[in-house]
Amino acid sequence: MTKRLMVLVAAIVVLAAITTSAGAMALSPTEHYANHPLRVRPGASTSPTGLSPATIKSVYNFPTSLTAGTGKTIAIVDAFDDPTAESDLAVFSGQYGLPACTTANGCFSKVSQTGGSSYPRTNSGWALEISLDIQWAHAIAPGAKILLVEATTNSFTNLLIAEDYAKTHAQYVSNSWGASEFSSESSFDSHFTQAGVSFFASSGDSGLPPIYPSASPRVISVGGTTLHFSGGAFTSETGWSGSGGGCSAFETATSAQAGFSQYGQVNCAGKRATPDVSLDADPASGVSVYDSTRYQGQKGWFTVGGTSASSPMWAARSAVAGVIVDASYVYGNNITFRDITAGNNGAPCLVGYDLVTGRGSWTG
Repeated sequence: MTKRLMVLVAAIVVLAAITTSAGAMALSPTEHYANHPLRVRPGASTSPTGLSPATIKSVYNFPTSLTAGTGKTIAIVDAFDDPTAESDLAVFSGQYGLPACTTANGCFSKVSQTGGSSYPRTNSGWALEISLDIQWAHAIAPGAKILLVEATTNSFTNLLIAEDYAKTHAQYVSNSWGASEFSSESSFDSHFTQAGVSFFASSGDSGLPPIYPSASPRVISVGGTTLHFSGGAFTSETGWSGSGGGCSAFETATSAQAGFSQYGQVNCAGKRATPDVSLDADPASGVSVYDSTRYQGQKGWFTVGGTSASSPMWAARSAVAGVIVDASYVYGNNITFRDITAGNNGAPCLVGYDLVTGRGSWTG
């Protein structure tokens, strides 16, 4: 065999290995990498400085039972490892009088992207994201089980392997990650489909245009709002300027969304419009998160916002309701929404549906 032929054969072998290395899902020619839409107010403290679970539940009239969500499992899909996820959740739960959620009592479990116990390397930004996601899923649905699935890296290849594990082990899956849209994104939509499972994705933190997987018609895209208080009392809710949204460049609207009476006013012309819904996400009205894996050299209590916060809270509220929350459910008459009519993310908030807050926030 000539040297040139040997090199050619070797190249073919390597290419074959690459295209099959992800198992059932082959790598795309250009890999895509996700970011976490996390907004952190500077500085950590020894006591909470952000909003508490009691405040959020009061603002949205969410159920306050410590068994809310019992019998359901919420999966959190994130990248890299948070080595202190469980112990930090224990501190959060103790601070706010929530029931313990531990591996020992069967409430909490952490697995790799394939369900194993060999975890990825630690990444401090993603660790804070993980703490936010699991703590606030537990805060809103304290009776539900929490499954943390850690992707090996923030590549879409690995995150979607994690998604495939999550959707077969939970009824509600929250995704606080995303990237700019790309022309082949619809080929990944099947990863957000599973009978009996509701999928949620952060809409992003940079206004227009939309991101993926938020733009997938298979997920509920969760945007962000700002909560306003006077003298400690809630006064109003407006659209957050960072709330991701817009008309997808590549995805088509579901029939439920396209048939919704107010869809036409955002001028998406049959394309997928995001977000579908919203909840508090502005770091100015951010929530309290405890993290002892140092973030920018600090550990303790952080005040955190971003649609990273609104997505797990929507997933948890859905778990409390115990129903499948999909496009048909959201665009039907099943949820009491607070219509957000003030605010702008590059598009304006409108009466009814808009590209900042979708239909609005879940209340009651």
